[in-house]
Amino acid sequence: MRNISLILKQFSRSVLLVAGLAVCGFNAHAQADAAKGEALFKAKCTACHKIDVRMTGPALGPQLTQETDDAYLTKWIQNNQALIAAKNPKALKIYNEFNQAGMTVFSELSDADVGNIITYVRTEWKKMQDEKAKAPAGGSAAAEDQGPSSVIIWGLLGVIVIAFIVILVLNKVIATLERLLLNKGGVALIEESEDDEAAKAKANRAEVFKKLIKNKKLVFFVVLCGTIALGSWQWVTMWNTNVHQGYQPVQPIKYSHELHAGAMKIECQYCHVAAFKGKNASIPSLNICMNCHKSVKTESPEIHKIYDALGYDPNTAKYDSTKAKPIQWVRIHNLPDLAYFNHSQHVKVGGIKCQTCHGQVQEMKEVYQYSPLTMKWCIQCHRRTEVNGKGNAYYDSILAAHDKIKKGEKVTAAVLGGIECAKCHY
Repeated sequence: MRNISLILKQFSRSVLLVAGLAVCGFNAHAQADAAKGEALFKAKCTACHKIDVRMTGPALGPQLTQETDDAYLTKWIQNNQALIAAKNPKALKIYNEFNQAGMTVFSELSDADVGNIITYVRTEWKKMQDEKAKAPAGGSAAAEDQGPSSVIIWGLLGVIVIAFIVILVLNKVIATLERLLLNKGGVALIEESEDDEAAKAKANRAEVFKKLIKNKKLVFFVVLCGTIALGSWQWVTMWNTNVHQGYQPVQPIKYSHELHAGAMKIECQYCHVAAFKGKNASIPSLNICMNCHKSVKTESPEIHKIYDALGYDPNTAKYDSTKAKPIQWVRIHNLPDLAYFNHSQHVKVGGIKCQTCHGQVQEMKEVYQYSPLTMKWCIQCHRRTEVNGKGNAYYDSILAAHDKIKKGEKVTAAVLGGIECAKCHY
C-alpha cells in the first residue's frame, strides 16, 4: 500500500508540474503585447508582407491563423535559413512555394518580440474578418444614406409646379379685378381681338424696319461691324488650327501627377527616363510602376489595370506573358512632323526645367497641354532665354572651333556636330 501511495504522490506532482507549465505558457501567450507587435511589424515586416494581401511574401493573417505552432514560427522568423538547411518539411514547402526566395533573418528579435508580432497579426486578422462579416449590413446602410431621396426631389419639383400655377391664377384674378374696377368707374373698355393686336404689331415692325433700311449711315455701320467680326473670326480660327492648348484627354488609367510629383516628390525623370538623354521624354514603362505598386495600393482598381496589362497575378506574384496587353495611352503633346524638338538638348544642355513648357505638373490631377507649342511661342522663349556656356562641353567645343577658325586652321562640318545622327534622322 505504501508503494502505491508513493507512486500516486509522484504522479500527482508530475501532473501539477505539467499543469503549472501549461498555465505559465498560456499566460505568457495571453500577455503578448499587440501594441508592441504592431510597432515591430511596421518596422520589420511591411516591406514584404501585409496581413490580408499577398506581396513578396504570403498574407500573414491566414498564414499565422492556420499555423498554430508558435515555437516553429519563432524559429522560422528568427532564422529561417537554418530550418531550410535542416530540411524542415514546413520550411521547405514555403521556400519552394515562393520560388526559393530567401526571407530576411531576424536574429535580433527575441522570443517575446516574435510573440508580440504574432499576437498583433492574429488580432488584426480577426478584426478584419469580423468587419468583413458585418460589411453587407453596413454597406447597404451607407448606400441608403448617399444623396437625397427621390421623394424629396419629386416633392421639390411639385412645389415649383404648384407655385407656377398659383402665379398664373393670381395674374388672371388681378386682371379681372382691374377690369371690374374700371367698369365700376364708368370707363368703357374697348377690347381688341388677338388678330387685330397681331396685325397692328406687325405693321409697326414693318414701319420701323423701313426707316432703318433708309438710314444709310446705320446700314454702313452694320456692314462694317459685320465685316470686321467675320474677318476676326476667320483669322482666329486659322491661327489656332492645330493648336491644342488646354487639351486634356481621358486616359485609360487615372494617374495623378499631383500625388506622385507633388505630394510624393518623385522626380520627373524617375518615370520619364529618356528626357535627359533622348529626343522624346518617353511614356514610362509599366515595370517602373511595379517598382512601387507591387506592394503599394494593391487593392486599387486602377493599379489592377496595370496588373492586367502585364498579366500579373498579385496572389501568386507571377507574370503570364500570354495575358499581357499594352495600355492605350492618349498622347497629349504632339508636334507636327515638320518640327524638330529634342528633350535632351533642352533638359541636359539648356538646363530647362520641365515646368517651363509643361506648366506646374506637380499640381495637376490630370495632365493637360499647358503651352500652345506654336512657332511664335518657341521663338519668344529662345529670344529671352540666356545661354550659360560656362562648363558646358557642347559650348566648349563650339568655342574651340571658333578659335581654330580665327587662327586659320581647318574646321570641318564634323567638328561642329555635322555627323550626329539626329542632324538628318529624326
